[in-house]
Amino acid sequence: MQKTTVMLGTINDVKNFVSIVSQCDYDVDLISGRYAVDAKSIMGIFSLDLSKPIALEAHTDDASAFFAKIKPFIVD
Repeated sequence: MQKTTVMLGTINDVKNFVSIVSQCDYDVDLISGRYAVDAKSIMGIFSLDLSKPIALEAHTDDASAFFAKIKPFIVD
């Protein structure tokens, strides 16, 4: 499992992010507080507090290509 933090500030960010994540053949979760949702679910993402950075967990050993695709959304 690989982790990072993402920020999805606009509706277009969410749509573009879900489009990228949906191409993955492994599970990707977003965790905000005590809530965890499937990152491939637009409705799930909109149930989170998008005003703050969100923890991301990619359930794979090598997420480097995926992280490169979502680089515009990654925050430090």
